[in-house]
Amino acid sequence: MSQELGGVAGRGRLAHGWTIVATYLRLGVLNVAQYRGEFFVALANVITLATQFVGIAVIFANTSNLGGWTPSGLIALIGVYTILSGLIAMVIQPSLQQLMEGIRLGTFDFTLTKPADSQLLASVAVVSPAQALNIVFGAGIVGYASLRMGTTIGPLQWLYFCLTLVFGAVIVYSFLTLLGTCAFWWVKVDNILVVFSAVFGQAGRWPLAVFPGWMRIVLSLIIPVGLAVTVPAQALAGGLSGWLVLGSAAVAALFFAAARAFWKYALRHYTGASA
Repeated sequence: MSQELGGVAGRGRLAHGWTIVATYLRLGVLNVAQYRGEFFVALANVITLATQFVGIAVIFANTSNLGGWTPSGLIALIGVYTILSGLIAMVIQPSLQQLMEGIRLGTFDFTLTKPADSQLLASVAVVSPAQALNIVFGAGIVGYASLRMGTTIGPLQWLYFCLTLVFGAVIVYSFLTLLGTCAFWWVKVDNILVVFSAVFGQAGRWPLAVFPGWMRIVLSLIIPVGLAVTVPAQALAGGLSGWLVLGSAAVAALFFAAARAFWKYALRHYTGASA
């Protein structure tokens, strides 16, 4: 009986969490509707994507593969990168920036008074729906890359792709949350996000295979942007084993658990605006 009640309570908390996320997304859409120019700013990202395709064309005009990657595989990787960068720009980074500002000004105290998980609230506090265009563009690029590959991509490969893409999103979210939680001790940590954006923007556009061995370890286990982007693209390119999927899942679980534990530790030591 107690197990049944626990299961019902767990489902209730999950439903409540999804309701919170949906509410913040709806508020974000209403907010951005006041400033429709944001959508035109988001469309400027097409220029960035075009320059990446030009870069691929230049590279493969002089070689048939790059670290074992074909043009189609590299296009798929750009698609994954675009999806994840859209997710970061749409909700993760703006929410963390508001968290940092709220801790500095003391307005984060109001978040703690709400009857919901504070990390969830802080993670979806700000939504910029215009950035969802990047996710749409990225999905389109992945679809185009899969058609270019010329071979039938089986259901298992698509399953691996979807799973590792989710794991990649969890990895990126957890790593950024670890950085953002440092704001409980440091007054200004905005520069940390700027550094992450620079690393993600440079390393995330290329497969891990093109980097030297020591950097592959860094980009897989320490600043895991390479793992988050390369593995899903590799699933479509046909070079991904089930063990690598499990490894990606393990890294995602490790970073999420670390982010959660660090958040709870920070809350225990947070004294509020009155301190």
